[in-house]
Amino acid sequence: MLVRFDSDAGVIIMFGDIAVKLLKMMGQSGALPGAILPEDIPAALERLKRAVAAYQEPPSSDENRDRDGEPPVTLRQRAFPLTELLARAAKRECHVIWEEEQPPLG
Repeated sequence: MLVRFDSDAGVIIMFGDIAVKLLKMMGQSGALPGAILPEDIPAALERLKRAVAAYQEPPSSDENRDRDGEPPVTLRQRAFPLTELLARAAKRECHVIWEEEQPPLG
């Protein structure tokens, strides 16, 4: 499953499990679809930033590397696009909605 975050400030798509985890970190239920109003975004963004900063990544090992030998992507890296979208939405005072991304027809 993919989740699409849509706003007048931009659009991002991310894996569903990470999206739900980040939504919960910002104080949302994690339910799809959902939305956040412009006046609630600054507090949600701050909660998300604090939660991501406090998150302890599992120790990296050779088993966690992908097939090319690259280390796994951290939660902080995965959260970056959402934090940027929320910051832009707060600045523009626009809402952000999220829903399951539907595959294209055909």
